[in-house]
Amino acid sequence: MPASSPRRAAVAPVATAALLVLSGCSSVVIGLPSAAQPPASDLPAAELTVVGATDGPVDTLARNALADLETFWAQQSPEVFGRDFEPLAGGYFSVDPGDVDPVDHPQGIGCGSDPREVEGNAFYCQAPDAPNSDSISYDRAFLGELAEQHGRFIPALVMAHEFGHAVQGRVGYPDYSISVETQADCFAGAWTAWVADGQGRHSQIRAPELDEVLAGYLLLRDPVGTSITTEAAHGSYFDRISAFQEGFDAGNTACRDNFTAQRPYTQSAFRSANDAASGGNAPFQAAQGFAADGLAEFWTLTFDQVFGETFTAPGVQPFAGTAPDCATDDLDLVFCPDEGLVGYDVEDLAGPAYEQLGNADYAVITAVSLPYALAAREQLGLSSDGGEAVRSAVCLTGWFSAVFFDNELRTAEISPGDIDEAAQFLLAYGTDPSVVPDVQLSGFQLVDLFRNGFFEGAAACDVGV
Repeated sequence: MPASSPRRAAVAPVATAALLVLSGCSSVVIGLPSAAQPPASDLPAAELTVVGATDGPVDTLARNALADLETFWAQQSPEVFGRDFEPLAGGYFSVDPGDVDPVDHPQGIGCGSDPREVEGNAFYCQAPDAPNSDSISYDRAFLGELAEQHGRFIPALVMAHEFGHAVQGRVGYPDYSISVETQADCFAGAWTAWVADGQGRHSQIRAPELDEVLAGYLLLRDPVGTSITTEAAHGSYFDRISAFQEGFDAGNTACRDNFTAQRPYTQSAFRSANDAASGGNAPFQAAQGFAADGLAEFWTLTFDQVFGETFTAPGVQPFAGTAPDCATDDLDLVFCPDEGLVGYDVEDLAGPAYEQLGNADYAVITAVSLPYALAAREQLGLSSDGGEAVRSAVCLTGWFSAVFFDNELRTAEISPGDIDEAAQFLLAYGTDPSVVPDVQLSGFQLVDLFRNGFFEGAAACDVGV
């Protein structure tokens, strides 16, 4: 974060997605699993100094990442920004805030901060005339907790994000805090793709760990209902993982160019006291009604305005445990073309997802949208089964969600955190073949398909436009 003193957390108008059919193509890129690459080797401590570091796993992972980040940006900075990368003048600092002796830090850590100020955090700081300016500091105990919950790559991810701020310190910061933070997420995504491709000497990530990385961002988002104009805003869960995936898919040129004041963000404040009191979530039965009504309204509009056709809404049938007889397979989400029926399991899927994700009403809407999109494809004369259709349905769910987000549907209003719930649902439930059948997609790939539909519209979703 660009500041004269460290802050715990790093505003742009929301752009309308509407019913636009934007140009672009859907891309879901997963790097080679590191098992197929030469094994990474730990960097000896003598080759890169991290003040206060131990020989524990977190400091080892952080040091490995920092060494590879130095290599990555030495390559990337001339190509992307037309200038050599200047190494961090202030160095790196590792702290366990619960076991600090200030005598060991006569000039503090980054920018002269008290070591205890980094508790539960990591930060890059740059402050003229301050000791240890242009440096990265981190709480290794905190990073260890994150790694236990969301995988061993998390300390490396945090280093990549903070290193992204160091890059900004050299080439310039975007105008708003949320743009600063999400651009750093994008830079972290570009570096992670480089590692996934086997180019890091000391860091590695396996393809399944990318799901853990996205899940870990849930702990790093701003609280739901935070205004986009809040000082040091970092972004919603979807904002942050979208930026990470953009860097992973498109590289640092996209990170350089796409974080202007015009970038759309999904983070927003609650519109009313009632919305805040409910956390932006409707009761389960109401969510079911919003799904049926909202999807019918969306597809009626899009068939008319985009495809020049008339849409016939399918019936929507919740079921408990056993799919309707018309379904070919006993899945949790089904579409019966002959009967024009969409079904979803409230006992095994929609109900548990609603509860386990925290009264997540939009998780229910996301679930129903997947087979509903297959019904729309069938009416367009496109396939409604097989891998191509399933990928398209996930992407179309992103398009529907963008229109819903822009409040262009009369059925219901979007609430803060709703789009986050869509991503959470896909990560937590989408890899179950009873939910997303016929293809073997990771959670990372599912969210990427959804993201493409959300930002690019129908053009990304293989529906002939």
